[in-house]
Order: sequence, then structure tokens, then C-alpha cells
Amino acid sequence: MIVVIEGPSAAGKTSWIAAHSEDALVVAEYAGPAQVDADEIDTANYWAEANAVRWATAIQAEPCTQIVLCDTDPFKLHYTWSLWRLGHASTREWNLARDANRRMFTAGRLGIADVVLVSIPDSDALARRRASDSNRTRRNFELHKQLSEPLREWYGAISQLDPRRVCWSFPDAGLSGITPLGTRSPRSGTEAFDNLMTLLPSK
Repeated sequence: MIVVIEGPSAAGKTSWIAAHSEDALVVAEYAGPAQVDADEIDTANYWAEANAVRWATAIQAEPCTQIVLCDTDPFKLHYTWSLWRLGHASTREWNLARDANRRMFTAGRLGIADVVLVSIPDSDALARRRASDSNRTRRNFELHKQLSEPLREWYGAISQLDPRRVCWSFPDAGLSGITPLGTRSPRSGTEAFDNLMTLLPSK
């Protein structure tokens, strides 16, 4: 099964994985360039492809390990959607990103993880965690902190698809309570994507 660890910057995703990954294989957070020098169409396609590569890594690793852990969601369309909700991305940017991801779902190259562990601490807690971590610069932290509520809305929509798919915390016991949930279905496909889009709040 594929398990995603998600939350805003400084939520503790990487630290939780380091403490609880046990025998799971870990798909690291995207480590490429944060910005792409390209037009809006190429940018949307670039990020859909980059995310599909991470999803493929998880799918390929799955037969070899009981759990694959993803540090942030390979299906990261929520980022552009959240920026659009807050007025930091245009409707055109959102539509292009949505359509590029839909094509990936249609081709089975992106999907929704079996379980998503989401932790969304309040703003003060995020700021304290950021201040206590001198090892990471966390660029655009103030913007990322604003994404907390849209992130909650996004995974709330996924929870409407299947309530067992979303856990609103990083469990202290680690992975022991997650394994029995098993693989969820459907993970991918045009219908799964379109069903999620209909559940998202309108702007």
C-alpha cells in the first residue's frame, strides 16, 4: 500500500518519517528546481510529469515492501489549487494544471494514495517549528503557511471519496495502525479524478 505524509511546511512530515519509517520504502520529497523557466502550458506539463515520476517510483517499489511512504503527495495538484484559491495563481494556471493532471490519471500515471496522513498545526506552532529548525531555510514559508486551510479542504474532499483514506494526524504509534487499512480502490483513472474535482469547494 502507498501512504502519503502531508502537511504545510514545518508540519513535521520528514521528522515523522525518519522516526517511523521502519521497514517501509520512502519516496523522498521532490528535489528538483522549485521554479521552471517556461510558459504556463509547459510549466503545468512539467509539474504533472515530475509528480508522475514520483508516483511511478512508489508503484514500482510496492511489490517489494509492505508499505511505501511518500514524503508529500505525488499527486500534488493541491498546491496549484490552493494558490488559486488564495489568489496567488490565475484561473488559467489552475485550469492548465488540472487538465495536465487529468491526463496523467487517464493514462494511469498518477493516482490517489491508499492512505494520507495529514497534520495541519496552527500558525503559531508552524512558526515555532520553523524557528527551531536551523537546518532548513524553508523558502516562502509565510506563503506556505497560508496554504493550510486550502490543504484541509483538498483532503476533506478526498475523505468524502473514501473516509478511510485520510487520517488527520501523524500517529504516535507509527505505522502499526495503518497496515490493516490495505489498498484502496480506485487509485487512478479519469472517473476518480473527475469525482474528486466535483467535491472541491468552488472559489
